[in-house]
Amino acid sequence: MRPFLPMRFLRGIVLAAGLSAASGGAMAGSVTVFAASSLKTALDAVSAAWTAETGHEAVLAFAGSSALARQIERGAPADVFISANRAWMDRLEAAGHVAPGSRIDLLTNTLVLIAHGPADPIRISPGFDLGARLGDGRLAMALVDAVPAGMYGKAALEALGVWSGVAPRVAQANNVRAALALVAVGEAPLGIVYETDAAAEDAVSVIGVFPPDTHPTVVYPAAAIAGRSTPLTEAFLAFLRGDTARTILESHGFGRAR
Repeated sequence: MRPFLPMRFLRGIVLAAGLSAASGGAMAGSVTVFAASSLKTALDAVSAAWTAETGHEAVLAFAGSSALARQIERGAPADVFISANRAWMDRLEAAGHVAPGSRIDLLTNTLVLIAHGPADPIRISPGFDLGARLGDGRLAMALVDAVPAGMYGKAALEALGVWSGVAPRVAQANNVRAALALVAVGEAPLGIVYETDAAAEDAVSVIGVFPPDTHPTVVYPAAAIAGRSTPLTEAFLAFLRGDTARTILESHGFGRAR
């Protein structure tokens, strides 16, 4: 089974942004945003609204938060980073890659168990028989030691006492949207993604919601990157907190971080 690989697209975005910056002036009126894959559907809509309202462009690059953070560490020309967990933003901030005072907690999300096509719900509780529901299939998850959705999912399964039983049967994907795709096309019967991902894909159904006390709270921090904080970058971050973007993000199922 060959997982979806977004890095080729990401490298193309990084190269294009770098060439534009080097050419001088070509990046005027645009802000380059590195964002967690789970934000794609909603942030595409936010970007369109930003352009309609301000005339400026948001150049969006989506991948797993871990991959994006590492690209930023290597000097990728991101203006704004939106992570699907605090840990990757913490790492960048500790290394001096985050513009001081720009970081905000933007959104929240819910972790769910999905199935390919219509399926009966399952009660997610300690010791629930996930293996039986998998049958001979595999459980699609984002990288469990690097990508936030995978890390949250692993933590939840460990808390519920079922991780050891299913770990050998996990199909790890580079990001949460790639895990979603595995279930959508029937390569895996079940997967763990965010509720917002499931809502964006008609070929899957939510069959269970993970109790919030089984994993760290899903929070999306956003920040400007050090050395790239400009009035335009600050305006984009302010737009993300404004009513227009909030309405769009909440319509896609994201919660407002407190």
